[in-house]
Amino acid sequence: MLTNKINRIIEKYPEEGAELIRRSYNIAAKKLEGKSRGNGHPFVEHPIGVAEIVSGEIGLMPEAVAAIFLHEATREDKELLEEISRQFPAECILIAQGLNNISSITLKDTQLQAEQYRKLIVSYSKDPRVTLIKLADRLEIMRNLEIFPKSSIIKKITETIMLYIPIAHQLGLYKIKSEMEDLYFKHADTESYRAISNKLKATEPDRVKLVTEFVKPLEETLNRKGIKYKLKVRTKTAYSIWKKMQKQKVPFEEVFDVFAVRFILDVPLEKEHDVCWDVYSLVTQEYKPDTSRLRDWITNPKPNGYESLHTTVQNKDGAHIEVQIRTVRMDDMAENGHASHWSYKGIKSVAGLDQWLKNVKTMLESNQADAYKSGPLPSLDEIFVFTPTGDLRQLPKGASVLDFAFSIHSNLGVKCSGARVNGKVYSIRDELHTGDVVEIMSNKNQKPSADWLNFVISSKAKNRIKNKLKEEEVKLSKLGLETLERRMKNWKEEYNDEVLGEIIKHYKLRTSFDLGLAINKEEIELSDIKEFITKKEEVYKAEEQDKDNNQSSKAQNSNKSHDQNYLVISDKLDNISFKMAKCCNPIFGDDVFGFVSATGGIKIHRISCPNAARLLEQYPYRVQKVKWKQVSGTTQFQTRLKVIGEGDASCGSRIMDAVTGQQASIRGFQIGERSKPNGATEFVAELGISVSNNAHLDRVTSAIKKLKEVKTVLRMSTK
Repeated sequence: MLTNKINRIIEKYPEEGAELIRRSYNIAAKKLEGKSRGNGHPFVEHPIGVAEIVSGEIGLMPEAVAAIFLHEATREDKELLEEISRQFPAECILIAQGLNNISSITLKDTQLQAEQYRKLIVSYSKDPRVTLIKLADRLEIMRNLEIFPKSSIIKKITETIMLYIPIAHQLGLYKIKSEMEDLYFKHADTESYRAISNKLKATEPDRVKLVTEFVKPLEETLNRKGIKYKLKVRTKTAYSIWKKMQKQKVPFEEVFDVFAVRFILDVPLEKEHDVCWDVYSLVTQEYKPDTSRLRDWITNPKPNGYESLHTTVQNKDGAHIEVQIRTVRMDDMAENGHASHWSYKGIKSVAGLDQWLKNVKTMLESNQADAYKSGPLPSLDEIFVFTPTGDLRQLPKGASVLDFAFSIHSNLGVKCSGARVNGKVYSIRDELHTGDVVEIMSNKNQKPSADWLNFVISSKAKNRIKNKLKEEEVKLSKLGLETLERRMKNWKEEYNDEVLGEIIKHYKLRTSFDLGLAINKEEIELSDIKEFITKKEEVYKAEEQDKDNNQSSKAQNSNKSHDQNYLVISDKLDNISFKMAKCCNPIFGDDVFGFVSATGGIKIHRISCPNAARLLEQYPYRVQKVKWKQVSGTTQFQTRLKVIGEGDASCGSRIMDAVTGQQASIRGFQIGERSKPNGATEFVAELGISVSNNAHLDRVTSAIKKLKEVKTVLRMSTK
């Protein structure tokens, strides 16, 4: 099959040119033997496909076709190119070298804007045919995108819309440009492409009927006038229709110019202008024109050489139909651009070739590519941007510099202070667009702000910012509480959970976290807290002795202890006179003591409670000895454990299995990861459990410690 393809290419050229192509192909076939494409086919299939486009659709000379095969054979073997250089014309070698140079260029080598990157490709091409072959190379790839992985497809279609389609537009290569746009659309927004394509197929019979009835009176008139013409019906590409729908904000059914009726007139050059306007008059006499849609590109051709008369008329049923009027020469130029003059058949001398090369190079070096407007791109919900090293990042449409930074790494996002986008400085909130090359700038002093959540749109960025803000708030709250503790020591006041609870209740807050944060932000003055505590102490001191006596009596009477010096508590926990302190969560069997709080109730603390030393030292007269008495054995006590181990959070399920395996209930579970100074990862889990007594807790702890990943199990003192 491949042999048939190469033979068909060779047959297009005279004997000398055919032999040139044959020899270059044999070198490539030998060099590429054993190398395959993504579909498993021989890799030489690619340069053959490019050669088919160059010879058939663009019409370049045999030297250019031969250069395609020499390029593929030598792109990674410069010595081979030097070795065979004397076997081929100098221009073949020059074109092959230019193609090899372009192959070495990737986006990671430059931070230029797309327009500058296109110019870079052109500047690498000493012979303008290099750029034309590169266009053909990209078209062949776009026709076979299915053989590439998804990530590679995204990169290739992005490069195509940024780089290659504007060059095709610049050179007037309408067919190549339109096909590339449609292939881009097919892969960038498959659903929309399929929907428009299906509607085009479904409405085709209606268009055929409409056109037949429309042209019938015009054909009769043209034939009567003796005007030679050819009729074409051109249906717009799916991509072109999609752009119309987006620009006009209308559905498919309301796009008037889905197709155009084209009259191609066969007239001498000197009569082109007059005959085109004559036909225009005949059309507008038969049908009502929309003068606002008249486009005269005959008098004033487009920069890429396009010439044609366009108008829109209404038929007798009120349907809008676009009519295009041009000559054979104009149509050839419109379809093939300057390629219509590039065929070796049209160049009769070396001087003619030199002039052609000069004209093409002038066009390539002009700024007309910059004038290409792709309009809205079909990637409706996402954009594709590049790192300075050429890595492609996919982000939601409207993503900012900060979104991009967080997509690279969380730490980079936190420290992001801006970016260089295509060489220009952007702020963290500036929006990115498909094709941008982004280099993040960072500042070690940068900290996340709640304002960031107002402009980032990616879920990753939002979650990371929220986590970092929470971490920062935890630090601020801790500092606030530490400040309060130091001040209360200076005031000679007790600092414990009971006191904090009273302060929190007084200020109508939810937790100590909220209190610490409010203190740090100076939303609550420390002097106000001091005043509140002082008043509470004054009330307490006035009633303290009576409450102590009453409470001790109640505790002794309610528990009927044989030892009057002890408060005896059972595991039923149904006595309203005492409660388990939340700061240390005692469980049955723990060494404990009672403490008479300012409100009169007794709080049971573990001897190992973080607050125990201070309470015992400063308030010995409020301390009550306590003994446990087991009654039912059915009461469940709440406590919390911290588990630390090596590795990631995947062992969470095994920890929970170890707990439930000891008939303990889980009341809460959180697990996360953190990096150690040596670069390794460790997990930290916190879990709330229910156990019947401290012996039961020991069994649970032992079961967890038996897990190979676990290094430490700690009983947590606070909730």
